Amino acid sequence: MKAPAALETLDALAHATRLAAFRALVVAGAEGLAVGELREALRVPPATLTAHLNVLRAAKLVLDRREGRSIVVRANFARMNDLVAYLTENCCAGATSCGPGVICPPAPRSAP
Repeated sequence: MKAPAALETLDALAHATRLAAFRALVVAGAEGLAVGELREALRVPPATLTAHLNVLRAAKLVLDRREGRSIVVRANFARMNDLVAYLTENCCAGATSCGPGVICPPAPRSAP
């Protein structure tokens, strides 16, 4: 992932309702949720959810499919993993102890 795509993805998640929607879809897993189920879980009006889902779709964070009369949305785990990889690619500057749960120390500052 390049910086512009990371910024677009982070921007899409930088809203409470969109972040809550994405997190709910992550919890739902590969099966996703019908849009109506997601709307009920988030307690938002249909038009509001549609607008938020369109932002998440544009950032490639959600995918959808039609099942009969319902639209099922699911998290795009590949995109999520790409973002996490981008955010952590320089973690610990190559130290062997870097990974989940490890706090990366700040890089040393060069002398002025």
